[in-house]
Amino acid sequence: MKFSSTQIPYSETGLFSPLVRDYIQSKSTALKYTTHAPTYEGVAAAIAARANFKTDRNVLVTVLQKQYDALAIKNATHAAVKANIDLLAKENTYVVTTAHQPNIFTGPLYFFYKIIHAIQLAADLKAKYPANNFVPVYYMGSEDADIDEVGSFVLGGTKHQWVTKQTGAIGRMKVDDALVSLMQNMEGYWWVKGAGKTALEILKQAYQKGLTINEATLSFVDAYFGQYGLLVLQPDDAALKSLFIPVMEKELKEQFSHSAIQPTLKSLATEYHVQSEGRSLNLFYLKDQLRARIEKQGDEYIIVDTDLKFTQEEIIKELYAFPERFSPNVILRGVYQELILPGVVFIGGGGELAYWMELKNVFETVGVHYPVLQLRNSFAIIREKQMAQWASLGLSLSDLFKPILDIEVLFVKQQATESLSLASQLKELQKLYDQIKVDVIKVDPTLGDHAMNLAHQSEKKILELEKKMVRAERRKEAVNIERIHAIKQSLFPMNSLQERVENIAEWIGDYDWAWVEAVMQHSNTMEHSFTVIDISA
Repeated sequence: MKFSSTQIPYSETGLFSPLVRDYIQSKSTALKYTTHAPTYEGVAAAIAARANFKTDRNVLVTVLQKQYDALAIKNATHAAVKANIDLLAKENTYVVTTAHQPNIFTGPLYFFYKIIHAIQLAADLKAKYPANNFVPVYYMGSEDADIDEVGSFVLGGTKHQWVTKQTGAIGRMKVDDALVSLMQNMEGYWWVKGAGKTALEILKQAYQKGLTINEATLSFVDAYFGQYGLLVLQPDDAALKSLFIPVMEKELKEQFSHSAIQPTLKSLATEYHVQSEGRSLNLFYLKDQLRARIEKQGDEYIIVDTDLKFTQEEIIKELYAFPERFSPNVILRGVYQELILPGVVFIGGGGELAYWMELKNVFETVGVHYPVLQLRNSFAIIREKQMAQWASLGLSLSDLFKPILDIEVLFVKQQATESLSLASQLKELQKLYDQIKVDVIKVDPTLGDHAMNLAHQSEKKILELEKKMVRAERRKEAVNIERIHAIKQSLFPMNSLQERVENIAEWIGDYDWAWVEAVMQHSNTMEHSFTVIDISA
């Protein structure tokens, strides 16, 4: 099997917000919301700046060793993982981080794409800056509580949802009978596919009843990517949270993050869309199956939707005694990540980067290093038959990103033996009416507006006629139009990007681990373009 790739400039895809598009093009209007540009020079500057921000590497290494020692009961720890944990103790070792919730059974494809990007970029930076070490880290967003999003996956166009009575942080939930049943559905689907039995077995072993989602996710991600030196960090840990106590105490006492973000939001709103405004107090309270917002009401701290209340003295005492019971929301999550990790690059999707670009002042207020923001890689996978059909239609791969009606019109006009455009006739008609206006004004100046109304009516009728010509030609090309729709639907299922819908079972099940290696081979590092991978025998 052969995997080839084509790079499509993001500017030709119509994807991402104006803010993100401007950022990856290094426009000053967007760069002012960050510290370093998304370039190799920006990374070099981040490395130099990182020396001014200390990380407690001893705690980090100890926590990682503890997590992997527990994992070693099921998985033999990879030599590359052990080596990278040891490297983190050194001051010249930096981290390339990507973060994601622990979606069940890997969730959508971009879960893999983000991890692969981190692995490849870390290797690329080591080659670029050999005096330093770079470790890829998957930061598990295990404190997320959105079970509708995290607890679902799509197979063959059908969405499967984990229905459980458990509540609270997703990472603390346990594999139950309902999740085991979903695993059996996935197993049946994957067996029909034929390939990837080893990858399937890894998932089955990870999701054993009674294990937490944290444990299951760490297990399968390590089994898949530990060989490449990827480290998985589960940040819902008392020792790591203890490092974050000063920031959380400041937030509880002063609600500093809300104030810090306001000037940026005001500036952003004049040029771009504001992604997340956060709340006046940006912390959650975690305990057992509870994950609830903390609100300050008068002199009291209220745990929303519960009967729990604290005075300031009580909640600060609780923070120091049980830091694991406190969780940052979206406004403070990145600050926590970069405080416990010696990061220089953060890889995220368009939405992630947009909200990180609101947070520069928050980082600066508490003296935490702000990394280079790198837009994660995006892929579309097209099979051999589809590729051949698309090429036979005379369409380019960049045409895939156009709206379906625009693709239809483009194709029909390319195929028509007669011109379907009346643009030249319209131009001549406009000249005619311009002359008519001049002539009638000589007779009666009030007739000029009437002449222009007639011109507008004629133009409208000509354009309607042009549309009818296109529709007539479209009927002649009905079979090919149907083919265009089928390919478009395959690459953009549910009117979304393939990578946001489909699961790895669709691809590893057909092509085994060779598909993953192909994604790694064609993965960009610091470049910004959409990658279309086509598969041929």
